[in-house]
Amino acid sequence: MVKHELLVPAGDMQCLTQAVANGADAVYIGCKNFGARKFAKNFDNNEIQQAVKICHLYGVKLYVTMNTLVKDEEVPYFLGQVEFLYKSGVDALIMQDFGMICLVREKYPELEIHASTQANTSSRDTAEFYHSIGVKRIVFSREMTLKEIEQIKTPIEKEVFIHGALCISYSGECLMSSMLGSRSGNRGECVGSCRLPYTLERRGRVVQKEKYLLSTKELNTAPRFRDLLDSSITSFKIEGRMKSPEYVGFVTKYYRNVIDNNGAYVLLDEETDKLKTLFTREFTLGHLFETPVDKIMNIETPNHIGLEIGKVVEVNEKKIKIQLDRPLNQQDGIRFLQSGKGFIVNYLYDETDNLIAYAPEGTVCYVDNKVELTEYDTVCKTQDYQLITSLKQMPVRKIPITFKVEAKIGKPLDIIISDGVNQFRAVGSPVQKAENAPMDDDRIREQLEKLGDTPFVSTSTLVTCDDNVFIQIKELNDLRRTLTNNLMTKRMEVNVNFVVKNEPLQAINLKPQPKVISASITNLEQQDACRRIELKRIYTSSEALFNQSKIYDDNYFKVPRCKRNTVDNLKNKNLVSDYYDFTIKPGAIGNYPLNVTNIYTMYYLYKHGLQIITPSVELTDEETLKMINLFKQTFQVEPNVEVFAYGRVENMIIKGNILNLEKDDYSYVLIDSKERRFPVFFDGTNTHVLNHENKTLTNIEAFKQVASVRLDFYNEKEPDIRKAVKQFENSIIV
Repeated sequence: MVKHELLVPAGDMQCLTQAVANGADAVYIGCKNFGARKFAKNFDNNEIQQAVKICHLYGVKLYVTMNTLVKDEEVPYFLGQVEFLYKSGVDALIMQDFGMICLVREKYPELEIHASTQANTSSRDTAEFYHSIGVKRIVFSREMTLKEIEQIKTPIEKEVFIHGALCISYSGECLMSSMLGSRSGNRGECVGSCRLPYTLERRGRVVQKEKYLLSTKELNTAPRFRDLLDSSITSFKIEGRMKSPEYVGFVTKYYRNVIDNNGAYVLLDEETDKLKTLFTREFTLGHLFETPVDKIMNIETPNHIGLEIGKVVEVNEKKIKIQLDRPLNQQDGIRFLQSGKGFIVNYLYDETDNLIAYAPEGTVCYVDNKVELTEYDTVCKTQDYQLITSLKQMPVRKIPITFKVEAKIGKPLDIIISDGVNQFRAVGSPVQKAENAPMDDDRIREQLEKLGDTPFVSTSTLVTCDDNVFIQIKELNDLRRTLTNNLMTKRMEVNVNFVVKNEPLQAINLKPQPKVISASITNLEQQDACRRIELKRIYTSSEALFNQSKIYDDNYFKVPRCKRNTVDNLKNKNLVSDYYDFTIKPGAIGNYPLNVTNIYTMYYLYKHGLQIITPSVELTDEETLKMINLFKQTFQVEPNVEVFAYGRVENMIIKGNILNLEKDDYSYVLIDSKERRFPVFFDGTNTHVLNHENKTLTNIEAFKQVASVRLDFYNEKEPDIRKAVKQFENSIIV
């Protein structure tokens, strides 16, 4: 039987206390650096130590996100923060960067590591790989279905998102924000490019105009939660480190009730309506329950919609008349769905123009027309003033304890407190025989159970007492305080089994590879052109094209990304983009989606079997050169590197045909508000969004002796290919 965990986000200390008070089993937070939510308030080191004590007092685990990609100059600071967190008693670190995962596993072998959703575990092969290197838990990609997760029998803890915002791209694989504004989602700086309007064109014809074509609804799995409880999933994770304390408190309680009622929470519909006033872009069951992609998207608005409460039935310059289906209170927030306009209801009127504080459902009310509304519209409540007010008053979470008392005349009063794990004893004065007004069992029990503002509640107070005893009330109170203080101190105590190994990394033996020009192609014409130019490696993701060219030594299969069975798709020569056991097919080349931003990721990828590595396209040319040179200085061996030198970076890989494109039709483009044109295509499984412009290597001469170069062709013809190759062929040893 799987012991399930409700894992709740906290962007600051207020959110953390709300999560704990409302029933979280575990909380995840971020530091000021190295977390994938850089713009949350996050926790400084003093707050982290305080958070550990609060969580552990209540038996709640605390995980810390260290889930950004790390650059070489940041590694000492990253490891310093890891060591601080380890010594502070956090229960696990959530990490993305492969090099840092491996390095931390070697340096701190007893520290628990969870592979973040940013690490993109979307296959059995990736799950098995992370288990093999000592990762305790994986956070599956949100694109995984429950059925697919259940088919993975790897003995590793499984964690899934059950509620909150959905990234449209596979997490850790989205470069949109980075390519457009140098703010990397892989480094916690995502600007939410997917929440902007786009126009879809095909061959110059508008297919959809200025819709939010990449914007998803909010995940809410509560209606199908019994299926999750019957699964092998260990941890149920809520998204929301940017959300308010009130939201965190409510959504924690919401799922606590669903879990405790085995998925059959009778107030679910009523509580869901309340949740809609806190935040929703409409709800979806998401990919977890195989929802059709059109039911996952909300292309009309990327904003908080709220709960529909009525219709505008009359409007003029001064007032808006609303027919209510649900109640409305003064100080509630409302939004008119079609116009997108909204405001706080400072003044609410009845039909006789009297000010009122509350308008019940089924009635008509009036509000001031502060937004110059002119049309009839749907009215949604986006803020429930009374609900927010009530949520500021946190529930009291109590820790169950027991007392055991022995009061024998002539023997010292003996009291034991226990929380089921820890136990303390307090011994008082010898018990005297009462001359009058003796104390009985019930009075002793009543006095000990006056636990007041302590975090404890007694579930059993067993009293063994002689008849006719006398015990001072003050002594009972003093002993109770001593015992509860000792138990609180013990529960908050940080007792870490700190193990550190500072052994040097093993030498690595790399077979030198020639520096060549390679190309990624999409069609036969491009393949023939590259072969006529005599490029040394040609990559294609087309199985048909690959099979046609099996006789050529330059032929490499560009293994489709984010497949559920990576290993089954491997050929004899491969360009790979996902993590798995690379020794299965030796000689593979690592593609840029492996997110290599430091020498340790390079080192461990070579150690695990890759032959050549493509650095992250999020690095500048200067950073890439520095990384190559630093690797050589550190490990005394020249790395085999291929740099992305020309072409359109793949900004997003998206599950399903979200734009309803024709398969393998390369004539579609997405156009943003700045008229930037992003090629987009559907390969039969995933939608791919390419960058609006070519990325070009600017420092060719500097790379001449240290790396191969790769050119990615999309819809280029042979003259374009020859022109692109020409700028490199005099600088690279072909």
